[in-house]
Amino acid sequence: MIDRRGALAGMVAAFGASVFAPLARAVAYQPNPVINTGPPAPVFTAAQRALVAALSERVIPTTDTPGAIAAGVPEYIEHMLGDWAIDDERGTILGGLAAIDARSMADNRVPAVKATAAQQDALLTLAMNDKLPGATDFFPAFKQLVLTGYYTSEVGITKEREYLPVPGDYDGAYPYAKVKRIFSS
Repeated sequence: MIDRRGALAGMVAAFGASVFAPLARAVAYQPNPVINTGPPAPVFTAAQRALVAALSERVIPTTDTPGAIAAGVPEYIEHMLGDWAIDDERGTILGGLAAIDARSMADNRVPAVKATAAQQDALLTLAMNDKLPGATDFFPAFKQLVLTGYYTSEVGITKEREYLPVPGDYDGAYPYAKVKRIFSS
C-alpha cells in the first residue's frame, strides 16, 4: 500500500535540485512516534487562507476529478509552511500572496480572492513569468506545494490516478484502450 511519505519522496525526486526546501526537509525527517509535536503552527490569516485555496484550485481545478480544495491542498500548504519552513521560505509564499493581492487591487479593483477565475489565472501567469514585483520565487514554490499536496493526498492517488499496488498481477496483454488515467504505483 502506498503511503503519503513514500508519495512525497517520489514527488521531491521528480522536482530534483529545484525542490522547495520545506518539502526536502519533510522527506528527510525520520519520525519518532514517542514525540508528539502537536498541531502545526498557523501561518495564514483568514484572508490569506482563502487566497491560497482559490489559487491552489486554479493550479489544479475540479474537473471530472476533484480539485485541490477537495484534496485538502490549502491545509497541506499551511501545514508544510508551519512545520517545515523557515521564515525566509514562509516569506516567499506570504510575499507572493501579498503581491498577487496588491496587483489584483491595482488591475481589477477587487482582492485576488474575489477576482474572476480568468483574472486569477492572469495573476498566476504574471507570477509564473516572474513579472510580479514582490513575488520572486513565489510561483515555483507554490506550484510545488500544490502538486505535492495534491498527488500525495488520497484524492490525488486514488481519484486522479489509477492506483495499482505493486506487487500485483501482471497482465502483459492489458489492452491500451482500457487505460483511462495514468497509473500510479
